[in-house]
Amino acid sequence: MRLFKETGWRWWWLIVLFIVVDQASKQWIVHNLPYGGSIPLLPVFELAHVYNTGAAFSILSDAGGWQRWFFAGLALAISLVLMVWLSRIGPAQQPRLCLALSLVLAGAIGNLIDRVLFGYVIDMLHVFYQSWSYPVFNVADSVICIGAVLLIWDSFKPEYEDKK
Repeated sequence: MRLFKETGWRWWWLIVLFIVVDQASKQWIVHNLPYGGSIPLLPVFELAHVYNTGAAFSILSDAGGWQRWFFAGLALAISLVLMVWLSRIGPAQQPRLCLALSLVLAGAIGNLIDRVLFGYVIDMLHVFYQSWSYPVFNVADSVICIGAVLLIWDSFKPEYEDKK
């Protein structure tokens, strides 16, 4: 029980919440929007149904299949490192770091589930403006990015903040 009360694992509920939201949103898209289809929501935003066999920005998406297990293994390794890291820090002393690690972990696991089950990641959030288009992404990608920004922000905080 100490693991969940006195370490970064106090944030487990947030990790589970974002994994569930990510997987539920992907399943909603799969069951309600045909592959390749889209639903405009704003002049610059739509829901879309696409698959990404590569990494961020579809890097290595046409690599022939080996990338599925490479990225799955990478996500698993990163997840294990983040789990150990969370188990070694106190949430009361470093809440921003715990939040950041929890978000990155939730996103990594959300996309890992897709890679292992399907061989690709289901993406659905599309931001664009006129002829410019940002690559389609998902909830897991979003929480990874937010977590990464928080990690960078946390790395710049003064050391004395941890002691307060």
